Amino acid sequence: MGELAIKIRIAEREYPMRVKEEEEERIRVVGKILNERLRFFKDQFGLQDKQDLLALVAFETMVDKVKLEEDKDTHGADIGQKLNVLEELLSSVNVK
Repeated sequence: MGELAIKIRIAEREYPMRVKEEEEERIRVVGKILNERLRFFKDQFGLQDKQDLLALVAFETMVDKVKLEEDKDTHGADIGQKLNVLEELLSSVNVK
């Protein structure tokens, strides 16, 4: 698959970029989500300044990222503990 030249509009500005064909849909969805979040913060707080709006979206995104990483670590630890229990059970079974 090749690359595509596309333009993504974020906060009323267009950004040209080159993306892999298989990434195009994901990138367009992200652009749409960003603009939705910008509108949400604009409506919610009555902000007009694009920098303030973009800062809030960036902050919200990082909070979500940190939470996902914490959840992933917690789930990874849980899975590790369960695997240890299974290993102990299997090694205690007398296979004939």
